[in-house]
Amino acid sequence: MNPTLTLPQNLESSTIAQLVQAAQLGDRDAQAELYQRYHASTVALAYRQLGNWDEAEELVQDVFIHAFERLVQLRVAEAFGGWLRQIVRRMAINRATRRRVAVSLEQETLESFQGAENSPLDNVLDNEQRQQVQAGLNKLGTLDRATLEAFYIGGQSLIEMAESFEAPVGTIKRRLHVARKRLAREMEDLQAI
Repeated sequence: MNPTLTLPQNLESSTIAQLVQAAQLGDRDAQAELYQRYHASTVALAYRQLGNWDEAEELVQDVFIHAFERLVQLRVAEAFGGWLRQIVRRMAINRATRRRVAVSLEQETLESFQGAENSPLDNVLDNEQRQQVQAGLNKLGTLDRATLEAFYIGGQSLIEMAESFEAPVGTIKRRLHVARKRLAREMEDLQAI
């Protein structure tokens, strides 16, 4: 390991950049910490892409193997999260195109599925996710919460938000970016409990 790169004793207090730099040098503990921090969000993204929890979990294992093998190619350590999401999306698309297999169903089976939009499990998972997002929003500051609610719930455009918040569009973009990161941290904290 590089003697100029020192991680805090408690890896949980390390920044993403510190962990990525250590992982690039082969530090397995740093890789494990990155895996812990990003596992839940990558599984969620993979599930949204594939629609199957088992496949999502399997894909995420492949994604992390792929990512850690190519981690030395990442030039900006702080961009790890976005880089990882791109790998998930690309690998999910590849998997989805390869797995398409014609399936034959009996007419009775097909008719029983028509009209059922979501399974009971989907409804429970959607409800649980909504509750987690709401709990995360409630932990945010007023400005962060108002910004996210205006954009995602209110459906306001950046220009409309700039007018209602009386701020430039660039400021609104930055607020959205910061608020998303804070919400993600709050949601990670909630999932860790």
